[in-house]
Amino acid sequence: MKKFILPMLTLFAIVPATAHAEEVRRFEHDGRIYSYTITQHGDRRVIDGVEETTGKPFKLRVGTHQVRGTVGSQQVQFSLRDVKPLEASVTVLAAR
Repeated sequence: MKKFILPMLTLFAIVPATAHAEEVRRFEHDGRIYSYTITQHGDRRVIDGVEETTGKPFKLRVGTHQVRGTVGSQQVQFSLRDVKPLEASVTVLAAR
């Protein structure tokens, strides 16, 4: 799961925390397209999305030092220190 989550989280880390809660964003990674929204709940960001082809949902709660959540039905948890930047440039497929 970390192969999926860690590169994806890097994208989320560069998205401003002031992003609109209802704005749906999309990106492509390893040939898969993901759509997601980001909402702010206190000092945490909640990233809620879906892999568009399979419909597999994910929900991540990004805290100060930890990320916790689910990908499909699997629980995930890791430190923000484990997140490494993507080597390729990020391409936003749709934005408002």
